[in-house]
Amino acid sequence: MNKEKNYIEINRQSWNNRTDTHLKSEFYDLDNFLKGKTSLNPIELELLGDIKEKTVLHLQCHFGQDTISLSRLGAEVTGVDLSDKAIENAKQIAKKESSNTTFICCDIYDLPNYLDQKFDIVFTSYGTIGWLPDLDKWAEIVSKYLKPNGQFVFVEFHPVVWMFDDNFEKIAYSYFNSGAIIESENGTYADKDAKISQEYVMWNHGLGEVFNSLIKNGLEISTFKEYDYSPYNCFNKTIEFEPNKYRIDHLDNKIPMVYALVAKKKS
Repeated sequence: MNKEKNYIEINRQSWNNRTDTHLKSEFYDLDNFLKGKTSLNPIELELLGDIKEKTVLHLQCHFGQDTISLSRLGAEVTGVDLSDKAIENAKQIAKKESSNTTFICCDIYDLPNYLDQKFDIVFTSYGTIGWLPDLDKWAEIVSKYLKPNGQFVFVEFHPVVWMFDDNFEKIAYSYFNSGAIIESENGTYADKDAKISQEYVMWNHGLGEVFNSLIKNGLEISTFKEYDYSPYNCFNKTIEFEPNKYRIDHLDNKIPMVYALVAKKKS
């Protein structure tokens, strides 16, 4: 089997395999989420602003916590994810919440076969584009679903982070997209000791690749920010230097860990 060509099925299984562990993890804190705690971070909340009565398309939504958090802010939200197990759980959580959300299970490149609607905002965040081989196709999807003057709000781990080995001791990968990265892991970022293992296929994408894919597909980048911390404790050898702000201990604030941008669809 050519794993690069079959990446969709490999990655769907990978995320299906993680879902039960993620639902039970402290990382996702589902109990407090169901009591009303938002899953959104200050970084994206600042960029989103007031979304009351806006329509939002949330790409690669996992089991829907951010999707539902967006709907709690008064938006009408549609979440999309590759994992059927994650989407099944997203629907169950939304039902418990009586949430005004819709969920679609598909590879986002296939979304035009499932959805025909324009949105005020397209949103995606943290660990999303690495699962996609072709950013031009990704940006085409983003552009397709935005209304004229609609906004794309994107927060992602910085490509510099993905250059390092797991313990941030050496450069192990190219900054640039040099092809598929096929690996396996024990545990998962949300619970490193979990008794699960999975294979996955990913791609690195530098900032130039991200920017140019959006520009080529009719979006104007109006805001770009870089952050020297992660709001998630999902990497090895981290320290929490402020509440919910994590850095790699021996690297301190020397590398960017997250970036965020807002881009507007040209009218």
